[in-house]
Amino acid sequence: MLLQNKKFDLMIRNTAEIVTASDLSLILKKRKRLRGYIGVEPSGIFHIGWMIWVKKLKELMEAGIEMTFLEATWHAWINDKFEGNMESIHACAAYIEHCLKALGIKIEALNIVKADETINDPDYWALLLKVAKHLSLARIKRATTIMGRKEKDVNIDFSKLIYPAMQVSDIFYLNLDICLGGTDQRKAHILAREVAKNLDRKKPVGIHTFLLTGLQGFGKMTDKKQLARNAIVDVKMSKSKPETCIFIHDDEDTIRKKIQNAYCPPNQVKYNPVIEIIRHILFTEPDFKLEIERPAKYGGSIILDNYEELCQKYREGQVHPSDLKEATVTSLNKILTPLRKYFEKTSQARTLYESLITTTISR
Repeated sequence: MLLQNKKFDLMIRNTAEIVTASDLSLILKKRKRLRGYIGVEPSGIFHIGWMIWVKKLKELMEAGIEMTFLEATWHAWINDKFEGNMESIHACAAYIEHCLKALGIKIEALNIVKADETINDPDYWALLLKVAKHLSLARIKRATTIMGRKEKDVNIDFSKLIYPAMQVSDIFYLNLDICLGGTDQRKAHILAREVAKNLDRKKPVGIHTFLLTGLQGFGKMTDKKQLARNAIVDVKMSKSKPETCIFIHDDEDTIRKKIQNAYCPPNQVKYNPVIEIIRHILFTEPDFKLEIERPAKYGGSIILDNYEELCQKYREGQVHPSDLKEATVTSLNKILTPLRKYFEKTSQARTLYESLITTTISR
């Protein structure tokens, strides 16, 4: 059993934000069994950006948090995933369960809830109406970016305006203390915190993980106003842009080709997608060290022990982008090889993956 301070350290490690850290500390002091969740749309093939929240899910489970994994099937349907084909959405949910297993999540210790179960309960819809009663239309529209869409995109159909209220209702319906998600889910968690008091519900703590920038990066934009205008949905790693996204199934040659084409300006750490992969994927592996091979005439190979050391040497020009990219390919391939082998050896997982590939291509 982890001591309280060790639990806290484990829960906040490698996170982008805690909303709020003081609230998290407070609920931990109550020494009760805490309930947390992450809701995931079954929306396509698993990419390495998702490995970030998977690691945090695993750590929360290790900290003794009773975690629920909500397969947000109806949310995916609202969000037009697989063109609203519910059979494909359910197949994708089953595939994601296999991805979690391959990544070391103990599925038997995870409470898996399908959105289909919640929407069949009349109490859920009564709760959703109560939530909606305390939210303005303008507030709802601002929160629709949690769907990976720009605010203007919700004009497509009215169902998308229901989505944020659904996500808040999920949190209350599952009686949660903690909500896990990427920083793109912040608005939904803030809505839940704002509405909680009005509905006499627990105000949940939001644990937010980093989002990987797509391999295209921000390009040559350095003006802060330009960066601010670029919504996160334009730059985060997304399976809808496969050439700028690394999937956990990609072989070493594919990874090399994608990384070689990635935006990776010399001496620049901020907004550098290759550096982000090293920081959020590689250096979060136990006892990881980044080995950068270089010819003797350039000083020979170097081994970097941590992210801070990498940043210093890269800014100073001691590490060249091409050498950094090759080191990233080698290290990332070592991590992904066991995942690929899992899908090769597990027939059900392989069949689900192949069916999703076929579905994606046909659409």
